[in-house]
Amino acid sequence: MAVATQSLEELCINSIRFLAVDAVQKANSGHPGLPMGAAPMAFVLWDRFMRFNPKNPKWFNRDRFVLSAGHGCMLQYALMYLTGYDSVSLEDIKQFRQWDSKTPGHPENFETEGIEVTTGPLGQGIANAVGLAMAEAHIAARFNKPDATLVDHYTYVILGDGCNMEGVSGEACSLAGHLGLGKLIALYDDNHISIDGSTDISFTEDVSKRFEAYGWHTIHVENGNTDLEAIHNAIETAKSVTDKPTMIKVTTTIGYGSPNKSNTAGVHGSPLGGDEINLTRENLGWQCGDFETPEDALSHFRQAIERGAGYEAEWNETWAQYKTQYPDDAALLERMIHRQLPEGWDQVLPTYTPDDKTLASRKHSENCLNALAPVLPELIGGSADLTHSNLTELKISGSFQKNHYENRNLRFGVREHGMGAICNGIALHGSGLIPYGATFLVFTDYMRAAIRLSALAEIGVIWVMTHDSIALGEDGPTHQPVETITALRAIPHLTVFRPADGTETSGAYKVAIENATQNRPTLMCFSRQGLPNLAGSSIEGVSKGAYAVVNCDGTPDLILIGTGSEVNLCVQAAEKLTSEGKKVRVVSMPSWEVFEAQDGVYKESVLPKAVKKRVSVEAGISLGWCRYVTDEGASLSVDRFGASAPGGTCMEKYGFTVDNVVAKAKEVLG
Repeated sequence: MAVATQSLEELCINSIRFLAVDAVQKANSGHPGLPMGAAPMAFVLWDRFMRFNPKNPKWFNRDRFVLSAGHGCMLQYALMYLTGYDSVSLEDIKQFRQWDSKTPGHPENFETEGIEVTTGPLGQGIANAVGLAMAEAHIAARFNKPDATLVDHYTYVILGDGCNMEGVSGEACSLAGHLGLGKLIALYDDNHISIDGSTDISFTEDVSKRFEAYGWHTIHVENGNTDLEAIHNAIETAKSVTDKPTMIKVTTTIGYGSPNKSNTAGVHGSPLGGDEINLTRENLGWQCGDFETPEDALSHFRQAIERGAGYEAEWNETWAQYKTQYPDDAALLERMIHRQLPEGWDQVLPTYTPDDKTLASRKHSENCLNALAPVLPELIGGSADLTHSNLTELKISGSFQKNHYENRNLRFGVREHGMGAICNGIALHGSGLIPYGATFLVFTDYMRAAIRLSALAEIGVIWVMTHDSIALGEDGPTHQPVETITALRAIPHLTVFRPADGTETSGAYKVAIENATQNRPTLMCFSRQGLPNLAGSSIEGVSKGAYAVVNCDGTPDLILIGTGSEVNLCVQAAEKLTSEGKKVRVVSMPSWEVFEAQDGVYKESVLPKAVKKRVSVEAGISLGWCRYVTDEGASLSVDRFGASAPGGTCMEKYGFTVDNVVAKAKEVLG
């Protein structure tokens, strides 16, 4: 191949651009504009600053890179191929956006080794990055010693106009500024173009001033197209600012080099087209064929392999010395990184009898968190400004604040969506932290995108949600979740629990912690009102998702299926029906997802197909209960919004009484 006279750095930058252009063209789908415009800043960052090992993408002390503007993912795939990641080959580049490829349409951490977080929904990536930086700060504060710096890495982000428009980025970046996360550096690709055209039609604020108000250090690189030294100096300055995060606004031209489509929405999300690619090659002096990279450029990029091996070898020496000097801390960190739980950890979870005090399951949740905190130092989390309602404070620790990063109580403020994305980032850091985030159940609507991503991207977060039904009372229908649990159950790979008492709450936490080590999220729904402890509840039963909390001799005439606070109604109704000669089984079903994962023999033992007379009792909508209740049964449910009244009154008016459960059962029995 012949290449027009260009500097080595120009060759490298154009190598990024044209791999992206060719991949998008071949796929006939994708976003070439961002990689073409952001290639200079990405090259400077990856070539001059980032510490990573392409041959070991999980090296612990690597710098983390997040492409928050995930639609421009060919930028990252090109960099990964060029620098020598085994997970992205040239063939993978050619298979961009194709079935079963390692180069999907947006970066996916579970699909492509070396991708730190799954991005695509705009704003999530920068918010995840705040979580990554918080995790780094916490682990560094916990494990670094005056004579041993074990944890010392940066979190770098490239984000775009769309990320800055999305509210979640504001929530997370506001908190990052408050916390003074000095190792978080964001490069803002300021290209003034979104899908609808120029951002002038909808987005004209001064982003730098906004970030200054958040407490960030800000820098402006006015020519991000060619001024590599200005980009270099900006990153260098950002690294010298240790008491606050830095946002570098890098003004670029989207689709740089394209004669007819640069600086237009036309290059944002569509291939350039063959003719325009030829014109762009001519304009940039690029004489390589499709998917070709000049040898000089590839050799330069591949120096990252030797450089990365050196970084890791140097760190391994520190790690070996650390293990000798601080064996207990080293063993703990190693256990956390490998997602191993200490032997007997679950023995601290409390169990209860009917003689124990009636408590709200949110209080049982608090008891579980504080029982687990001393034996699981990886447990870290907090609430969206509802700590004393959600009951999520770890009494063993103080608050995670600027210069107090060793503490484990996270104060998210009224930022549910930001909290969700931050928790995802903490879990993905790779240090084995198990984050939990809490709010009222109804406000999962504010953070549903983050919860969905925790399930999609295989992230071991624990979601702690309280005030789980109309029984929360006086706050009324705006705060009373009626459809929420059903909507959450609809998310694939999300385990949802609604425990009936203290023992079931402990069972839910046992599964949640185990899920977290297996990169699976769990969402738990807890009551505001007190729940009696049931004689038949068990941690083992919860681990099966559903089980008979009250049984009868022989085949039952009727099965009552309840969740949460309504299980006790079913138990009391069964006592009345039994006294009248009916054979009744009560099934507590704290988790549909866990129950569905059991084998057919177990499911048949709990819900025999021959017993078609069933009544489900749950203070939420009936949608979905047809899975377990046939036309011969019925659902006692709430298929309208709640009301403002004392919780007990709401439950009574909506029919959640023992007498009404009995009446519904008799109706089904005929």
